[in-house]
Amino acid sequence: MRSMNIVDSWGQACLVINQSLPYKSLNGMMKINLKNRRILKQTLSYRPFSSVTVSAIATTREDEKVVKEEEEEEGAKMENEFNFKVYVAEKAISVNKALDEAIIVKDPPMIHEAMRYSLLAGGKRVRPMLCIAACDLVGGNQGNAMAAACAIEMIHTMSLIHDDLPCMDDDDLRRGKPTNHKVYGEDVAVLAGDALLAFAFEYLATATIEVSPSRILVAVAELAKSVGTEGLVAGQVADLACTGNPNVGLEMLEFIHIHKTAALLEASVVIGAILGGGADEEVDKLRRFARCIGLLFQVVDDILDVTKSSEELGKTAGKDLAVDKTTYPKLLGLEKAKEFAAELNGEAKQQLAAFDSHKAAPLIALADYIAYRQN
Repeated sequence: MRSMNIVDSWGQACLVINQSLPYKSLNGMMKINLKNRRILKQTLSYRPFSSVTVSAIATTREDEKVVKEEEEEEGAKMENEFNFKVYVAEKAISVNKALDEAIIVKDPPMIHEAMRYSLLAGGKRVRPMLCIAACDLVGGNQGNAMAAACAIEMIHTMSLIHDDLPCMDDDDLRRGKPTNHKVYGEDVAVLAGDALLAFAFEYLATATIEVSPSRILVAVAELAKSVGTEGLVAGQVADLACTGNPNVGLEMLEFIHIHKTAALLEASVVIGAILGGGADEEVDKLRRFARCIGLLFQVVDDILDVTKSSEELGKTAGKDLAVDKTTYPKLLGLEKAKEFAAELNGEAKQQLAAFDSHKAAPLIALADYIAYRQN
């Protein structure tokens, strides 16, 4: 009966996708001025006891320790005071557990081990947290958004595996560990990324609970759009074409990062709002918020690449400079890049002003985390 409902809802879902939840550009949505110009013009069955499993367990134990310690420290404080450190630790535990259960090792074992190697290698889980927080904000719950949160992290992991390949950014280190192709070979790394991409959509479509079929279809379409030629792929192609080109300007740089980085972060928030039952107006405000923090994430990434070490970042520092890649510090200078990051953070928070401040606290804190992170 559920599959029949999904089919019957297809026409309605397509109408929603095409009309009330468009993939709009930022042109006309916001004005963030830097040197008197408009910014953001573009659109934007068995588990071996392996090192991967140990890594996941270690992360979970650290998060559980944080939760326990922070709860003890905060016991005397007001119950409604938001504790970001506890929030992050609790969500990381839930997301890591769901990811571990979503992909198990089965025949053929090598491909599933390779998928799990990168998926469970740590990471900040910012995108899943954004998805869950947006869902909560509009009246949903974590259960409604967890499958989507995992699907988004699978796609993000796919993009990292492929981005690290010799034919792309050619990197040896990711999240403090050898990149996937260094461990499993380029052939298996490509296939592991492909498998994560395919399974992400299957998991979103079949594991989402207590959400109408029409909203699940809209979420699937939103996710697909963020990955394809209107999202991540477009940004990656433009990035490759511009590497080493000394004439890349700010407008092209914005195009690259609004697509390559911001699109999936935007989808994380928007999908959470869709699955949580958000109204069109709420989804639109959260889309604007997400597009700001999506670009903010990349601006900060560019800044960290020239101010932090490889040990601090968990990936190769100074790589952008080494391959003559255009970045915000390169075009604007380090201080202006920092000013731009602050402007983006402020604009993002303005989009949340109409929401309940208590419910919006996780998204506000996540925006600050993205702005002030150190790796």
